[in-house]
Amino acid sequence: MQDLTTGSLTGHLLRTTTFMLVGMIFQTLYLLVDLFWVSSLGADAVAAVGISGNLSFLVLAISQVLGVGATTLVSHASGQKDHEKAVFLFNQAQVLSTVTGLVFLLMAMVSRYRYAHSLSADVDTEQMAVKYLNWFIPAMALQFAMVAMGATLGGTGNFRVA
Repeated sequence: MQDLTTGSLTGHLLRTTTFMLVGMIFQTLYLLVDLFWVSSLGADAVAAVGISGNLSFLVLAISQVLGVGATTLVSHASGQKDHEKAVFLFNQAQVLSTVTGLVFLLMAMVSRYRYAHSLSADVDTEQMAVKYLNWFIPAMALQFAMVAMGATLGGTGNFRVA
C-alpha cells in the first residue's frame, strides 16, 4: 500500500485522476476502434455495433458505481492503517462485482434478442447485433471484476498508468 496521507496532495490527485482518465479514454476508444473495423462490413454492421455500444455504456455506469464505492471504503481503511479491514473490503468488492457481473451476464444473454429487436431498424441489423452481442456480453460481464480490481487497488494507493 502507498501512504496517501503524506506527501503532495496535488501529486496524489494527479496520479489518481490520470489513472481514471486513461481508463475512461480507452473505454471510449474501444468502441470507436470496433466501429472503424466494422465499417468495412457495411451500414448494418455499424448499426449492430452501435446498438451494442449503448449497452456498454450501461455496464460502464454500473461498474463505476461499484468501483467508486470500493475505492472509497478501501481508501478509508488504508488511511486508518487497518490492513485487515482493507483486505476484507477488497475481497468483498471482488465478490460483489463477480456476482453483479454474473447477474448482468444472465440477464443480458436472456434478453439480447428482445434488446436487439427493439433497437434495430431491420432484420439484418437485428441478426448482426445478436451475433455481436453473443461475444460482447461475456466480455462486458468480465469488466465488472476488472473495474473492481482496479478500484480497490487504487484505494490502497497502488495505481500506475501503464
